[in-house]
Amino acid sequence: MVFPRYESYKPAKSKWLNEVPSHWKLLPGMAVLKEYKVRNIGMVEEVVLSLSYGNVIVKPPEKLTGLVPESFETYQVINPNDIIIRPTDLQNDQTSLRTGISKDRGIITSAYICLRPDPEHNPTFIHYLLHAYDLLKVYYGMGSGLRQNLDFRDFKRLELCIPPREEQDRIANFLDQKTAEIDETIAKKQRLIELLKEQKAILINKAVTKGLNPDVPMRDSGVEWIGEVSAHWAIKKIKHLVSFVSGGTPSKDNRDYWDGEIPWVSPKDMKARYLSSAIDGITEKAIQRTSLKLLNPGCVLIVVRGMILAKKIPVAISAAPLTINQDMKAMIPSEGCLPEFLLFLLDGLHEELSSLLEESGHGTKTFPTDKLGNFSILLPPEEEQSEIISYIKNIDGHFDLAISVVNEQSQRLDEIKKILIAEAVTGKIKI
Repeated sequence: MVFPRYESYKPAKSKWLNEVPSHWKLLPGMAVLKEYKVRNIGMVEEVVLSLSYGNVIVKPPEKLTGLVPESFETYQVINPNDIIIRPTDLQNDQTSLRTGISKDRGIITSAYICLRPDPEHNPTFIHYLLHAYDLLKVYYGMGSGLRQNLDFRDFKRLELCIPPREEQDRIANFLDQKTAEIDETIAKKQRLIELLKEQKAILINKAVTKGLNPDVPMRDSGVEWIGEVSAHWAIKKIKHLVSFVSGGTPSKDNRDYWDGEIPWVSPKDMKARYLSSAIDGITEKAIQRTSLKLLNPGCVLIVVRGMILAKKIPVAISAAPLTINQDMKAMIPSEGCLPEFLLFLLDGLHEELSSLLEESGHGTKTFPTDKLGNFSILLPPEEEQSEIISYIKNIDGHFDLAISVVNEQSQRLDEIKKILIAEAVTGKIKI
């Protein structure tokens, strides 16, 4: 998209604006915005709103858990077209979007700033302008206090570039239309990514449960989830194929045990198939003086306790010497069971394995070792396992490349949207 520029420009005081169209006004924030804060005394409103990824959304009742107040009377009431700013912790968080415009009447935490544009201005345009300042990282040069928090005083003197009202309306309508079109295209690409992931998972699951040769004789496995299986494949309980190793946590009070070079894997690290590092590390002294075991490369790691099990049962392989915490188990495969085959097989069995989970309170799930050990799986001959592993790695490469390309396209569209918003509301292009 190529847009014309305005006929003439004048200088602005702010470095993020540099110049604006000659007929636009440069006004301090207090000439355009008023702070609005009305407490929800008496629970006059019950619809709870939240600021999420630059959007003010209605929070479903089932999501009202965790860090919620004893009474929502401490929240503030906001109306449609109010602009919400998350003002806290600029020093430590310079990636989150901090602005949003409300489409609903409801309540939101009083920790946020609620700004209401003067009626002579288009609130959607003002929102896009403040959102552009957010994208341009303007707010990170503002704020005060140890954690660099914003308050309304920061917005009083903030230089705003304001076109005539009819131009505000035109720009706001244009951006509403164009951002919706871009968002729809991004959503389609994200759906394509999900379809690619689903297709990859189907092919992998078929390979590890049915093999690569569709013409081999089949037999009934006698196991409900398996159904028919290649006649020459074995059915084995996991406990007959692996040795289980438990994890643990060295004393946090002993600093000699921590900040070492040995990865200490916990569920939060289980984000890749092959693990050689972790967020936390322990020392050789921790291995020597505690019951913690150092695991060699080739161990299959699985999460056996935690809230994450409600969504997925993460599995991975140790790609370097490492240790695990008490929410994990390591499985050391015996001869004839290749670690990567076991990994690929277990990775596709979330539904079947989930039936073995138990509740341990507060939404936490546990995976008892005896149930995991008694779970029956398929085991082809070792040579066939190797062939299946090679096939899966080849599939991975093709699908991961396709997913990467679509991801890059989505990111580029998002960048185009950000540039379009910033240039339209600051007068770099003429709408």
